[in-house]
Amino acid sequence: MKAVISPKAGPPEVLQIQELEKPIPKRGELLVKVHCATVTAGDVNLRRMNRLLLGTIGLVAGFKNMKVPGVEYSGVIESVGEGVSAFAPGDAVRGTTTGLAYGANAEYVAVPEKPRMGVIIKKAAELSHRDAAAATVGPMTAMQLLQKAAIRSGESLLVYGASGSVGSFAIQLGKHYGATVIGVCSAGNTEMVGSLGADSVIDYQSEDFTKNGRRYDVIFDAVGKLSKSQVSESLASGGRFVGVRSITKEVKEELQYIQQLQLKGELNPFIDGEYALDDIVKAHRRADSGRKRGNIVIPIVPD
Repeated sequence: MKAVISPKAGPPEVLQIQELEKPIPKRGELLVKVHCATVTAGDVNLRRMNRLLLGTIGLVAGFKNMKVPGVEYSGVIESVGEGVSAFAPGDAVRGTTTGLAYGANAEYVAVPEKPRMGVIIKKAAELSHRDAAAATVGPMTAMQLLQKAAIRSGESLLVYGASGSVGSFAIQLGKHYGATVIGVCSAGNTEMVGSLGADSVIDYQSEDFTKNGRRYDVIFDAVGKLSKSQVSESLASGGRFVGVRSITKEVKEELQYIQQLQLKGELNPFIDGEYALDDIVKAHRRADSGRKRGNIVIPIVPD
């Protein structure tokens, strides 16, 4: 099978396309033919990290060095190992490869039926593999942080970094929870952020929201560049600050809820671009550019 290999830390150019043996599912595993994968900020960070350091962290945290990148996927089960009970060949599934050595930037991936760190659910037939793969880690992260902030209907929610993957989902989930949403992004992304449902948009290049005298019930840092002390003067009485530096996890029930929101049309991934598996270096260059909007997808089998 064709797969992306990440042999060492470095820029996008370290990534290689190689032919690997197609996995054989072990007991409790599923062999998934990947129809669509993605390139996330997590994939980029793993590519950049020192492998020795990452291996040490992995031993402590319980995850493996990723030889094949790609955390998010959507595809169809080709075969199952012994002991699998909840899935069968032919089932369309979506999920993550978190904690595994071999990720989804490949034509096939073997994943456990009961993952310890990742998630897997059956994909709704009404959703494309592209929209399933692209709406996985980002919306789960946004949902958990908004729940941590205890966002309530009628409150004001400011999303800093609103045009990125997590930010774009935070806008839509904020509206789902009944908040008035203010997006902060560059001038070139204001139209995009407005199209996602933001009630108003602040161009950070021309206005500093921390100095405009306004107060917000929840400030959501979707890019990990702010601290509570930096925004304390912009929080209303009883206001809360949350950001992506906080630890989040992947929860099957949350992904199922996200899928229901997608089916209702309340949550949609914004696709920055589509890149073939052979163009994985270009995809990572785009992710590294700082100009990525929403999500990057890697379609492997056309929808």
